[in-house]
Amino acid sequence: MNSIKAARMVEEIHSRFPLTPALQEALMRVNRELFVADGMKHVAFKLDALPITGNQWISSPLTVAKMTHYLEVQGADNVLEIGCGSGYQAAVLSHLIRRVFSIERIEKILLEARLRIKSLGITNINTRFDDGQKGWREFAPYDRILFSAATTSIPTNIIEQLNDGGILIAPIIEGDKQIITKFIKQNSYFKEVQKIEECVFVHIQDNFIKG
Repeated sequence: MNSIKAARMVEEIHSRFPLTPALQEALMRVNRELFVADGMKHVAFKLDALPITGNQWISSPLTVAKMTHYLEVQGADNVLEIGCGSGYQAAVLSHLIRRVFSIERIEKILLEARLRIKSLGITNINTRFDDGQKGWREFAPYDRILFSAATTSIPTNIIEQLNDGGILIAPIIEGDKQIITKFIKQNSYFKEVQKIEECVFVHIQDNFIKG
């Protein structure tokens, strides 16, 4: 990995969105070049979303940093990601939380993500080929849940799999906007607590998922 380019990327993110030392280190430890198409490696460390195999996209590292920060992973044991995509978001999370579970509904994309994760020697990411809106009941409940694609609402299946006291972050579609939104579950009651900021993700129902 080009550590100089990675350091510059993290520095640029930090100048726009203050990062904790732990998140800075996690971003530094994941070789973003492995997650982009061969023809895009020269811009792998730019703060842009980039195309990958099969008309898919890898999110901007700034977006990945923000979504990770909003999850508040300190003290959490496990996280469920809806929409594995390239595997980049899961790889970053793997350096901050003990167990990562990530679901992808496009098999080719998932197989490529698994190869990238394996090449990095990461062993605490579990992946599954399925419709992410079903969740992953076998390992529930989850302390944190992250949607890596926009959705109009949070499925009941997912709410049931969030631990009491858990946090869920998702880009919610409201009219013609998408808003990163924070939810918590307290005393079995699931509620929205904060609309954080506007964003641009693909719809979870579409063929294209960023991650």
